[in-house]
Amino acid sequence: MSTNTGEKPHSCDVCGYSCSVKSKLVMHMRTHTGKKPHTCEVCGYSFSIKSKLVRHMRTHTGEKPHSCEVCGYSCSYKSNLVTHMRTHSREKPHSCEVCGYSCSTKSYLVVHMRNHTGEKPHTCEVCGYSCSVKSMLVRHMRTHTGEKPHTCEVCGYSCSDKSSHVKHMRTHTGEKPHTCDVCGYSFSVKSNLVRHIRTHTGEKPYSCEVCGYSCSYKSNLVIHMRTHTGEKPHSCDVCGYSCSKKSYLVEHMRTHTGGKHHTCEVCGYSCSVKSKLVTYMRINTGEKPYSCGVCGYSCSVKLLLVKHMRTHTGEKPHTCEVCGYSCSDKLSHVKHMKTRTGEKPHTCEVCGYSFSIKSNLMRHMRTHTGEKAHSCEVCGYSCSYKSDLVTHMRTHTGEKPHSCEVCGYSCSKKSYLVEHMRTHTGEKPHSCEVCGYSCSLKSNLVRHIRIHTGDKPYSCEVCGYSCSVRSSFLKHMRNHTGKKSHSYEV
Repeated sequence: MSTNTGEKPHSCDVCGYSCSVKSKLVMHMRTHTGKKPHTCEVCGYSFSIKSKLVRHMRTHTGEKPHSCEVCGYSCSYKSNLVTHMRTHSREKPHSCEVCGYSCSTKSYLVVHMRNHTGEKPHTCEVCGYSCSVKSMLVRHMRTHTGEKPHTCEVCGYSCSDKSSHVKHMRTHTGEKPHTCDVCGYSFSVKSNLVRHIRTHTGEKPYSCEVCGYSCSYKSNLVIHMRTHTGEKPHSCDVCGYSCSKKSYLVEHMRTHTGGKHHTCEVCGYSCSVKSKLVTYMRINTGEKPYSCGVCGYSCSVKLLLVKHMRTHTGEKPHTCEVCGYSCSDKLSHVKHMKTRTGEKPHTCEVCGYSFSIKSNLMRHMRTHTGEKAHSCEVCGYSCSYKSDLVTHMRTHTGEKPHSCEVCGYSCSKKSYLVEHMRTHTGEKPHSCEVCGYSCSLKSNLVRHIRIHTGDKPYSCEVCGYSCSVRSSFLKHMRNHTGKKSHSYEV
C-alpha cells in the first residue's frame, strides 16, 4: 500500500533517509555500519548489497547478459549498456552549467568540472604529481615503475599507455583515420591533424614572451626558446659539438660517418641531408616554389625568400653589439664581426696573405692562378671577379646606374661616383708624405710620387725615351707614327 500511496514509513535514525520498504532501510543502514555480509568466494571481495555481488561475479565468469540490438555490443552491467546506447542515439543528457559542455556519462561530467574548479584529487605518492583523472595517475605511476603493459605482437614494441599502442599499430596497418577536410591529407594520429589544420588557418597559438615570435607547434617554440637561453642539449660523443635541435645533431654525425643516404636519380649526386637533395633537385628542374608577393621574385630555397623579403620590409635583425651595425642576413653579420675581432682564419698558401672571409680568399687565389672565370659574351673580355664583369657589361649597354645628386653626372661604377663627388666637396684624401701635396684621386698621387722617385715606367722601344706619365708617352709615340691627335681644315 505504501508503495502506491508514496508513503515512506521507514526512516534512518542517523541521517533521516526514508523509504517505503524495510529491506531498503536495512541495506541503507549498512552505509553507516560498514557491514558487508555478501562475500565473493573467488577473491574475497565483499559487498553490502547482494545485487552488487551478482554483478561482481561476472568479472570472474565473463558473463555479459546485456546486449546492444544495434551493433551486438555486450556488457556485464545494464548501466553500461544504457551508456553505450547513447553512442547510437547521440544523446548527451549531462551538461556543464559553466560552459555548456555535454556528455553521455555522468562520470565524464564530474571529470570535466575539474577543468573549471582546478580540483586534482589524484596524487602520486612518489613525486607529488596530481591530476584530475584517475587513469592519468595510473599512467603516470608507470613512469616510476617502468611498467609497459601494452605490447605490439608484430614487432615487440611496448609502451605504458593504450593510446600510444593504438597509434603504434597504425604504423603496421597504414591506417590513417583522421582526414583534413580542406586538402584531403590524412593522418594516423588526431593531434597531427590538429597541427596540420593550422597550415590552412595560419593559426599560431604558441608565442615567445621574450621577442613575440609565434608558431603553430609547441615543439618549435621549445626549440626557439633555446635561441634566448643558449641551451644546446644535443651533444656529439665524438667531437663534443652541441646544438639546440636533434635533427642538427643527426646531420652533424654524418660528417663523422660519411653517410650520404640521399642520392639524385638524375646525376648521382649524394648528400647526408634530405633537404639539401630537395634543393639540389630544383637546380635540375628549375623549380622555384617560393615567390615574393610584392615584386614576383621567386627562388628555390625558402631561406632566400626570407632574406629577399627584408629588402621590402627593411628589417635588419642581426645587430653588432660593438658598433650597432645591423644587417638583414646572418652571414653578413658574421663577416662584419670578423672586421671587429681582426680574425682572418683563411690564409693563402702561396703568399701568406690572410682573409676574414673564405670567398675573398678564393678570389685572391685567381691572382696566382691567372684564372678568369667570368667572360663577356659580346666581346670575349674575361676577368677574375663577377663584379668586374657586371661593370664591364655597362660599356656595351651604356647603363650608368650611379648618379650625382648635385649636378646629375652619372657613371657605370660606384667608385667613379665617389671620386666625382670630391669635385663638389673639395675633399682630397690622398697626400704626399714628402711634400704634403694632396689630391682627390689615388692615381694622381701615384703620378706625383714619381716626381720625387724619378720613376719613369713608360719607355719607347724605338728611341729609348722614357717618362712618368702615360699621356706624355702617347704624345711621344706619335712623333714616330706621324699620327696627329688633332687635325684642322684650312
